[in-house]
Amino acid sequence: MSLLRTIGVRRPGRLAAETGALVIAALVAFPLYWMVLSALKPTAEIQSTEPRPWTLAPSLDAFRRVFEQQDFGRYFLNSLIVAGTVVLASALIAFLAATAVTRFRFRFRTTLLIMFLVAQMVPVEALTIPLFFLMRDFGQLNTLGSLILPHLAFSLPFAIWMLRGFVRAVPEALEEQAAIDGASRTRFLWQILFPLVFPGLAATSVFSFISTWNDFLFAKSFLISDTSQSTLPMALLVFFKPDENDWGGIMAASTVMTVPVLVFFVLVQRRLVSGLGGAVKD
Repeated sequence: MSLLRTIGVRRPGRLAAETGALVIAALVAFPLYWMVLSALKPTAEIQSTEPRPWTLAPSLDAFRRVFEQQDFGRYFLNSLIVAGTVVLASALIAFLAATAVTRFRFRFRTTLLIMFLVAQMVPVEALTIPLFFLMRDFGQLNTLGSLILPHLAFSLPFAIWMLRGFVRAVPEALEEQAAIDGASRTRFLWQILFPLVFPGLAATSVFSFISTWNDFLFAKSFLISDTSQSTLPMALLVFFKPDENDWGGIMAASTVMTVPVLVFFVLVQRRLVSGLGGAVKD
């Protein structure tokens, strides 16, 4: 009887939690729905003073205008190169750095970790102008390197801090056992430790990919004259016109930009969930 009473008490609470989760999911998904809907609406419906959350005459004209834009494919490829390079490089460097600060004892180790935290507190906007002069002095303006290097620097502190917990969760006895079995430190690092912390790498890669893929500030600041090095966020400027903005083209281009993020998220979804769970547990 008491068990049934307990179940009866828990069910309303669980129902309320699930309802709240559905409401929050709907609120989060609504801007995406409106973006896709606006991309499919005819121009007359977009400019209507009475917007409706549906359309009876979907059209692909906005997507056609997007893909007919000159060098749109080049912009897409540039974004893939920048985001892919940042994700792979940050994952590799963060893994090695997290292993070093966790497994080894050296001077200024705590100071180094505090510097990682301080780097996370500095607003990106405050560093844009100093980074501009730095890229100019190194001759990196109007190159993809001017986008890769800053994003790599900003993604590393978070990735190192997150992976540090995963590396610390691996028992040192496992490394000692591997050494007894004849495994070198390099072999332990890549064949044993790396697979164990891979969920954490997947989690940090998602944040690195999203922040790099959606970047507009650095692209606008560092890519001044060479439009062939532009990325997808810069391609949106084509649809902003002095007399009248092409909102259908803007929404269609934004939808195209969102697809790679969703694909990347789906590919690492399982690893991401386990990675975030491991980080919270730590």
